[in-house]
Amino acid sequence: MPVMAPSRVVASFAMVTALWLSLGWCAAAHAATAADAVLDTALDRGFHGLYNLDFAGAQKDFSAWELQHPDDPVGPVSEAAGCLFSEFNRLGVLERQFYENDEAFGARPKLVADPAVHEHFQSALGHAESLARTRLSSNPKDQDALFAMTLASGLQADYAALIEKRNMASLHYTKEASSWAQQLLSVCDNCSDVLVATGFSKYIIGSMSAPVRWLLRMGGVPGDKQAGIADLQTTAQHGHYLAPFARVLLAIAYVRDKDKARALALLTSLRAQFPANTLFPREIAHLQDGH
Repeated sequence: MPVMAPSRVVASFAMVTALWLSLGWCAAAHAATAADAVLDTALDRGFHGLYNLDFAGAQKDFSAWELQHPDDPVGPVSEAAGCLFSEFNRLGVLERQFYENDEAFGARPKLVADPAVHEHFQSALGHAESLARTRLSSNPKDQDALFAMTLASGLQADYAALIEKRNMASLHYTKEASSWAQQLLSVCDNCSDVLVATGFSKYIIGSMSAPVRWLLRMGGVPGDKQAGIADLQTTAQHGHYLAPFARVLLAIAYVRDKDKARALALLTSLRAQFPANTLFPREIAHLQDGH
């Protein structure tokens, strides 16, 4: 049985990180209230703006939330997510062909980020982590704090993998994010949004060759393709902020599995829900043209 080079394994791990977190513009959500929240808060409007690629509008909404809830770590981590994914959009990181297969991901270039955006991103993350750790010091089961820490580590992993192409650093942050996510799942039975994190990593790793699956399992990330799809479907049906994100990831999974009909159905529904998002019609056109 051939052994995969360590660099390829790390790159594969980085792609898992990217796919279960990097499109998660809306991943910064109130884990404790996601199932019951009404879509009328500044946080909800900010997430909706991110799905519509209205990054400036989303940042205004996140800032409004932070003014109303200055001790909530979800506000600044949402701000950081907005910074990162506006940069991803500018640099073309959110395009489907970037994730279609392992070869395309491995050939990704190192990108040139905006230094001002990077500074804003790191400042917001630092603020979010400080608030989260303060809350966790008094309540280690604080669900919003655990969710914020999960996302903060994931966003750091995304920046390292997708902009700086630092796969080892991304691996470090990915393990941190996985640890925080497991802590959250241990205290929250109905946090369907968090299954996005476990679902897509299970799917991607379950799709890889046996040696890669074994090596990544040794690194603490198990793989099970069908279980991963089931996790994503649960979030798509029962999630709050991440239900559309789960549909995005399911569409990518179907593209990778050559199931064009299912991918088109999901992308068409997303286009109708978020008409200002130019990515969805563009990807639909790619699929319809047979690309």
